[in-house]
Amino acid sequence: MPFVAVGHKEARLRLEASTWGLAKKAPEISAVKTLSRRQGAVVIGTLVLILVGLVVMAVNILIVLVGVATALYLATIINRVVIFQRSLNDPDIEVVSDGEARAVPDDDLPLYTVLVPAYREPEIIRLLLDHLAVLDYPTRRLDVKLLLEADDEETIAAVQGVELGSHIQIVLVPPAPPRTKPKALNYGLTLARGELVTVFDAEDQPDPLQLRRAAVAMARVGPQVACLQAKLAYSNVDQNLITRWFAIEYVMWFSYFLPGLTALGAPVPLGGTSNHFRRSVLETVGAWDPHNVTEDADLGIRIQREGFGIRVLESVTLEEANSDFVNWVKQRSRWYKGYAQTALVHLREPVALWRDLGARGFFELLLFVGGTPLLAVLSPLFWATTAVWFVAQPHLIRASFPAPVFYGGLICWAFGNFAIFYLTLATCRAMKRPDLSGAALLIPLYWVMMWIAAVKGLMQLVATPSLWEKTTHGLHLSQTADDEPAAA
Repeated sequence: MPFVAVGHKEARLRLEASTWGLAKKAPEISAVKTLSRRQGAVVIGTLVLILVGLVVMAVNILIVLVGVATALYLATIINRVVIFQRSLNDPDIEVVSDGEARAVPDDDLPLYTVLVPAYREPEIIRLLLDHLAVLDYPTRRLDVKLLLEADDEETIAAVQGVELGSHIQIVLVPPAPPRTKPKALNYGLTLARGELVTVFDAEDQPDPLQLRRAAVAMARVGPQVACLQAKLAYSNVDQNLITRWFAIEYVMWFSYFLPGLTALGAPVPLGGTSNHFRRSVLETVGAWDPHNVTEDADLGIRIQREGFGIRVLESVTLEEANSDFVNWVKQRSRWYKGYAQTALVHLREPVALWRDLGARGFFELLLFVGGTPLLAVLSPLFWATTAVWFVAQPHLIRASFPAPVFYGGLICWAFGNFAIFYLTLATCRAMKRPDLSGAALLIPLYWVMMWIAAVKGLMQLVATPSLWEKTTHGLHLSQTADDEPAAA
């Protein structure tokens, strides 16, 4: 097997750099600690004031809390509508035609490192190799690193006996905390040879021309653009209702929200795969934060804080949408936890953040990155409050909504829900999938799922901030097998 030979001492040094490199280089933007000492003091002080206030002047404190929550909710919804509208009017997307992609002579293409982390993926590892095999890129210009945990015996066994090309090497990452994808990526990066670097997940089915498209686009946009984010979509859209919701959401995210953010010059929270980097910039910014559970979103912010740009690439990678409720909650709670973690880390030094990103970038970080878990938490709480009011009309709810707060909440209820419904249905139309409209109309049920995941994620942010709950892949394969007719 083509294992990368790394001596014990060298492996230990690479592991040390992969785990603690960013924390030593720039501790102020590392998620080793979620809150700085000053942030912790502010949080504790605020909680004490709220608790004391609830005892002394409960109604007034509730009015303030409801008013602040309403204002943040409304601002977050309006911001999403503005981003969506901007992407419709001025889609900031790099398009490279098939002809342009294939026109570059093989010898003129840059050396490309492909990092593929896989952990406990024995069921789909061979499919992964099949998907990599169809990439239209000369193998002599490819440097594929299959990153496996050294104690993941099942996945290692699954690739035993598989004939791999000379451009694919297996890297065994020494087992050590934190057991996270970004730590494995950092370890792989220390062995990378490519001028450009991309990441694919184990279940990914990238556009065969994606590497060529990215290479052409990188040459076109110039050195100030450090990353191209390809679009992500799902291959198992029609598996069940959860996958339909998830598919609509992903198209909205990668085809509208991210291009809208780049058009506005706002920071872009990257997706976890199919992002194409200049290796020199990755190394400059400290690569991935191994203690951040949405290392992709955090890296996008750090790249732009260093003055580099990010663009969206018109090329699609198909993934597997989570079809199981429990598995979906595990994955989504990690995303919400990571978005909150990222926002808190970058807000440690708000003046520096404002200076690095400007006013627009500063508020987009608050409203888009921080607003993502906020919306998920607040929506069902507002619905529950409305339901309790109509059923029992308790005095405390009446007192907590004086006229200004009440009308703000009414706008949130009417405009906010309509806006999300509209964007969801518009996305179905853009997908040319009118059959998904039924799922779109049931989207409030998906919001309840989001609330469950967000509450779980925020609880974990306090208790286990760097815990990476493994997402099980290949569930659609077992269902496909079950649905096949038995052989005669």
